[in-house]
Amino acid sequence: MLDPETVQIDDPARERVEIAPVGHGIEIAYETFGDPGDQPLLLVMGLGMQMLGWEEDFCRLLADRGFRVIRFDNRDVGLSTKIGGGRPNVIAGWLGLRREAPYRLTDMADDAAGLLDHLEIGSAHVVGASMGGMIGQTLAARHPDTVDSLVSIMSSPGGRKVATMPRMSVIGTLLSRPPTEREAYAEHVATLFGRIGSPGFDHDHERLRRRALLAYDRCFYPVGAARQLMAIVASGDRTEQVRTISAPTLVVHGRDDKLLPMAGGRATADAIAGARLELIDGMGHDLPEQLWDRFADLIAENATRARLT
Repeated sequence: MLDPETVQIDDPARERVEIAPVGHGIEIAYETFGDPGDQPLLLVMGLGMQMLGWEEDFCRLLADRGFRVIRFDNRDVGLSTKIGGGRPNVIAGWLGLRREAPYRLTDMADDAAGLLDHLEIGSAHVVGASMGGMIGQTLAARHPDTVDSLVSIMSSPGGRKVATMPRMSVIGTLLSRPPTEREAYAEHVATLFGRIGSPGFDHDHERLRRRALLAYDRCFYPVGAARQLMAIVASGDRTEQVRTISAPTLVVHGRDDKLLPMAGGRATADAIAGARLELIDGMGHDLPEQLWDRFADLIAENATRARLT
């Protein structure tokens, strides 16, 4: 049964989506690109974002680099399982009262491991953005044999250090409920990404709005983002866990990230032995199309580094 806050509209693109049971009653929706015989590359998206956040053209760009690309909806978004249980009190969680969290980042990392197992993939290169980077870090620490290499983009090891926390100017936006009307929602999302996105690269407000409409039509489920945010908060400071990561790791962060400051990327790289840090001028908290080739090159280079170790 759908949550009352869910809106789903028929979309022909869903015919490409497959469903993987990953355990504990969770089903994960996923798509693949590229040759099944190529190196598996698992893409993990961020807070409240469906797999659409990894745009098809970017996925095909990675496939052209010799990867079998897998993108998926995390639990509580898109076409994957909705956990239910209502909207958690995230502010209480930030204050240390975390019992309301229905799951944590460890559970989301286990979902990713379950997806690889369903696909009969022993190990894969893993790329995570924002919360997806946190899930990727947790996966690499919790299931080290499944991660050949890790790329953590615009993420952090968590905790309440001011330098690595989201800035107060945008926390209110994260906690606010988005409009429920379709066009108003699209405008809200486009405005938000215009605010936290990359100031060094051109923004196409209309393109952002169209992407938001696609996501809305596929599945509008804002309470899921609140529960994912609670999972981040309830997971606390993961630095000691992150220190155990042995996979060759690249950390990518924008110098102009208004959501998760650059210190979050530095903290991630400092915690992982041998990690490389790539700081990008003009990049904020998004994946601007102008950087896709650079991202693809960096991902491929890190995968090659893994094969040589």
